Amino acid sequence: MAPTNALGDFLRARRALVRPEEAGLPGGGLRRVPGLRREEVATLAGISGDYYLRLEQGRDRNPSVQVLEALARVLRLDAATTAHLITLAHAPRHAAHGPETVPASLLRLIDGWTDTPAYVQNRLTDVLAVNALATALSPNYTPGVNLMRAVFLDPAERALRRDWEELTAEGVAVLRTHVGPDVADPRLQQLVGELSVRSDRFRQLWGRHEVQPHRGRVSKLRHPLVGDLDLQSEKLSVEGDEALVLVVFHAEPGSRSAELLNILGSLHTTPHDAHPAHPAHPAHPAPEPTPEQ
Repeated sequence: MAPTNALGDFLRARRALVRPEEAGLPGGGLRRVPGLRREEVATLAGISGDYYLRLEQGRDRNPSVQVLEALARVLRLDAATTAHLITLAHAPRHAAHGPETVPASLLRLIDGWTDTPAYVQNRLTDVLAVNALATALSPNYTPGVNLMRAVFLDPAERALRRDWEELTAEGVAVLRTHVGPDVADPRLQQLVGELSVRSDRFRQLWGRHEVQPHRGRVSKLRHPLVGDLDLQSEKLSVEGDEALVLVVFHAEPGSRSAELLNILGSLHTTPHDAHPAHPAHPAHPAPEPTPEQ
């Protein structure tokens, strides 16, 4: 396996996104690279061009926080992305990942929520546990399914998502955040490799190196049985294992979405097996993609 250079990949991708005018440099003219040149980044950050080149090439893996913060200012990074940059430079690059086990108490909890869709996923968006109402929202909320693969490759999942463009952009940024510098994880490389080949949009989003911590959002769905739903999704780290995330959906009380969610629940009253998938089992592949727009 070829050595990874997460810091260098990040710096190259992010400087390509900054227009010279945004950095106070004259724009226009013929430029061989998009965004800023290496020497421009180095000058604006107050470091030598040779030192910046070593950073991009992975030959210097211990830059100071002061240098990284200077680069963040030049690259116009927000607080979350600056923290990600510092993590790439200083965190271990080969983290060990043990078996992913959802606590039995959490399984009992979500299985008892008959009117609240909920599921548990790992950092790569593999579904590990789910309750019946979540599966009623989408059959891809099933243990063993990789949600990133489903959202990008399953036409039915795309049809379900009225906010597919926003969802996919956020999803890739959150995945980047979760994996951090551990880009050599074989499971991640397999997932990214497959999606990069099969989805132009994923390849473009992954190449931007944008990050975003997981947070709640309004999920806009077009369900084939009950119609349009606007559901607030809350994403909570599981205590004792921050690689696991509990996702809970709920509707505003008294809203049309709350009424439709109740109707959907009444259509799916069969008890659901919420046991997590065995961590050694690969996520089920989604159907072949339709051509992207």
